[in-house]
Amino acid sequence: MITNHKFSYRNVASKYYEFRPQDINKAMDDFRRTLEGCGLHLSGNMFFSILSDPQSEIMIAEIFLSIEEDSIKGLVSSEEEIRFRSYFTISPMVMTRIMKDFDFESQKKYWELVRYLQVNQLEQATPLFVEFKNSLSGIDYVEMSIGYKLNADNIRIG
Repeated sequence: MITNHKFSYRNVASKYYEFRPQDINKAMDDFRRTLEGCGLHLSGNMFFSILSDPQSEIMIAEIFLSIEEDSIKGLVSSEEEIRFRSYFTISPMVMTRIMKDFDFESQKKYWELVRYLQVNQLEQATPLFVEFKNSLSGIDYVEMSIGYKLNADNIRIG
């Protein structure tokens, strides 16, 4: 478990999706195709936040992707319901990695994150974020993170 984790992205497009958990790849592919169909150039890792109960039959998620463009104005129809942020950052977070068997490990790792927050009396400040990454040696992996609030009880000096 890694604490005080942070992630930041520039020029991020996002869209809300509802889908069955096993159909997440369809939602991500749809988002990718939608952005490219609007003439946008993808430039970074895809990540998403789970906005519903992770055990629900239907998942609600916001899917994010960095793009090269510094605006989507005039390129994306409002009917597409795509949001744009020039800068997206969350800190502090608690994070864990999944190196293999994502489908099997993701539920286990989610509950480990939740338990860590409870045991350390940290208040959850964000939904769960899932980032798809690739190491320098070409290995695909996933980072799962939850943002938490800092308060006077969490700060230790000395």
